Amino acid sequence: MNRRTLSAGIMLATLTLGACRKKPVSVDPVPMTPSTAGATEDAAAAARRAREALVRDSVDRARSAALATATSAEIANLRTMVESVVYFEYDADAITGDGRATLDAKLPILRANTALRVRVAGHTDTRGSDEYNLALGLRRAAATRKYLVDRGIAASRVDIVSFGEERPSMSGEDESSYARNRRAEFEILGGGETLRVPPR
Repeated sequence: MNRRTLSAGIMLATLTLGACRKKPVSVDPVPMTPSTAGATEDAAAAARRAREALVRDSVDRARSAALATATSAEIANLRTMVESVVYFEYDADAITGDGRATLDAKLPILRANTALRVRVAGHTDTRGSDEYNLALGLRRAAATRKYLVDRGIAASRVDIVSFGEERPSMSGEDESSYARNRRAEFEILGGGETLRVPPR
């Protein structure tokens, strides 16, 4: 074997060994395809919507609780106004100025709540006979109903009764007690559970 052939063999062996050497392995990250990117965005949007829904639900519950409280307070106030007492002068059944103001405050409530029915009970102080006071109490109740009926409230919605001196509001034999007992009291008979606030 001559020197030239030997050199060519060595060179060929070197090249062959170099070609067989393994290349280093590298792991490329998985590329973000449009489908995987969309899935990630959808999950983030769903989480955001869930958080917003929780906040809205919490706010709605708070508003509902506040509304229920306000409604209960308004209903209690309307009932108080409907049941407010009308007072009379001694031995009289005429509606006074204060009595008109009290009855006028009831009118919008009665008009806004057509299912509302009331009973007006006439009362007197202890002066006079039982028979006289029963008749006077009935005249006071009738005068009160007439005031409402004259202003558009159906008579069928207002019952009347007299208790005369039998149910005093205040015991005592002085003018202060007498004045408290000369009255027409209102009682709600029906339709008071779902009162509506009159339009302003």
